[in-house]
Amino acid sequence: GVVTQHDMEAACAVIVDPEPADAVFAELTAGLAPSFQRRDLRANALLYVRGLLMPGVAGNCWSLAEAVGLDRPYRLQHLLERASWDEDAARDAVRSFLVRHLGADGGVLIFDETGQAKKGTATAAVGRQYSGTMGRVENVIVAVYTTYATERGHALIDRDLYVQDDWFEDPQRMAKAGFPPGHAFATKPDLAIAQAKRALAAGIRPAWAAGDEVYGRSSALRELCEARGIGYVFAVPVDFHLTTSGRVRMRADQALGLVGPRGWNRRSCGAGAKGPRYYDWAWIATDHPRRWLLIRRSISDPSELAYFYAYAPDDRICSLTDLVKVAGTRWKVEDDFQDGKSTIGLDQTQVRRYRAWRRHATLAMAALAFLAVLAALEKAAHPAPVLPHDPDQAPPADCGTIALTVPEAQRLFHLYLIFKRELPHPTTPALVKHGLRWSDWRRRHQARARWHHYRTRLALIA
Repeated sequence: GVVTQHDMEAACAVIVDPEPADAVFAELTAGLAPSFQRRDLRANALLYVRGLLMPGVAGNCWSLAEAVGLDRPYRLQHLLERASWDEDAARDAVRSFLVRHLGADGGVLIFDETGQAKKGTATAAVGRQYSGTMGRVENVIVAVYTTYATERGHALIDRDLYVQDDWFEDPQRMAKAGFPPGHAFATKPDLAIAQAKRALAAGIRPAWAAGDEVYGRSSALRELCEARGIGYVFAVPVDFHLTTSGRVRMRADQALGLVGPRGWNRRSCGAGAKGPRYYDWAWIATDHPRRWLLIRRSISDPSELAYFYAYAPDDRICSLTDLVKVAGTRWKVEDDFQDGKSTIGLDQTQVRRYRAWRRHATLAMAALAFLAVLAALEKAAHPAPVLPHDPDQAPPADCGTIALTVPEAQRLFHLYLIFKRELPHPTTPALVKHGLRWSDWRRRHQARARWHHYRTRLALIA
């Protein structure tokens, strides 16, 4: 039951190699520090992020305060509601931290929104609106986020609360919810454009942009990308209008009639948990030599179709495979939403005022960025797991381990803090060894399961 120095070093190596986890955390917090003019506020923000990083802790001040050893939640509530600090500077620090580790060049900016259910009418921007998270109209707040993704990893880099136009009809309600004077209505694509401009101004040089139909139908967002030399693959609705290379104006779903039986190409748009995500794709030329319509058709259900509008700059050689890969990258923002909500309480805040929401979202993004960087560093330092290349291939004796995920990075960092005795509650050294054994077993089991899922998928598409 005794944990040796060798065990400690092994724990650090599992969490992140070659840099220790506390050095990466120190780098993040050092970047955040200038956003706070007072030492006590910096300490409280550090406690808040530490609380968000602890497994099974809800993202509200009561739960966070208990988790980090405070007697009352008041310090954390003050941090969100009334304290004087710059949450936008903190957001920029999180973005800079990520870019240093993921790289500034050649990535993908991905725009999407997510909702959080709320009761009543007092919370800033709450209202009955469609939530893709719930798949129906509910009383929710909706926020637009940007994910930045490279080959090394991905995480959220920006956030804005979407405010429906009926809020602007009641200035008193706006003021009571904490909106500053002059806060103007902005559509979801408008918010995405503002976030893209901030990312570009910060030195990010993305090769591509992606998003769902909300953003694909925005000509202003597409024009921004083209003006800045950024290719894009945006999902578009069936009634999206385009002009074909034959100078015929039609809807996206009408263009389906232009695709013959030999016009479909089977491509994978990325690796899923159960294997490569293969679809049949059609590539239709438009009246612009660098813009295309892509049509995606399900292999198992050919009636299941999706449409994408794509563009590539003049100086970029681009194939259908390249465009399909970018289309698949869009799902990384969904991964960030899932990890953000399930691991660090992105959608569990109980605040009502506008600035408090922005502060919680920023600190949650900081916690998610830390875990994403740990996962990226571990991925770079360890070989990829073994995967099959033939549907009849026998499984190897050892499939290795899957790449470190954000939830697993959180569990390992928690064990690391236990070992260092930085948590407020007593633990036993045996818990660390037990947790590390479970982590290794879990990732090896997942690697073997993934191997078999991939082989099954190869057999289906053979």
